[in-house]
Amino acid sequence: MIVLAIFLVLLQYRLWFSHDGLPSLLRLHHQVEKQRLDNDKLAERNQVLTAEVQDLKSGLDALEERARSELGMIRRGETFFHVIESDAQQDE
Repeated sequence: MIVLAIFLVLLQYRLWFSHDGLPSLLRLHHQVEKQRLDNDKLAERNQVLTAEVQDLKSGLDALEERARSELGMIRRGETFFHVIESDAQQDE
């Protein structure tokens, strides 16, 4: 009977305090949940990027808007004006 009690105590010690026991399990659950949240954010970002790619492939308006805003391109016959504010206007 005493041997069984000692064996039970040793198993409980291993469960609660060993490196592969309950603390490790809780740490792994936390890491899995964190990874799941990261994956959800990345999946949402991928959906946005996929929609943007589809828009760029199918619509010329989106392509033109991107060329104007990111590349500074203009249409033939348009005039580009670059307005530079003076230091006095920036301080106000």
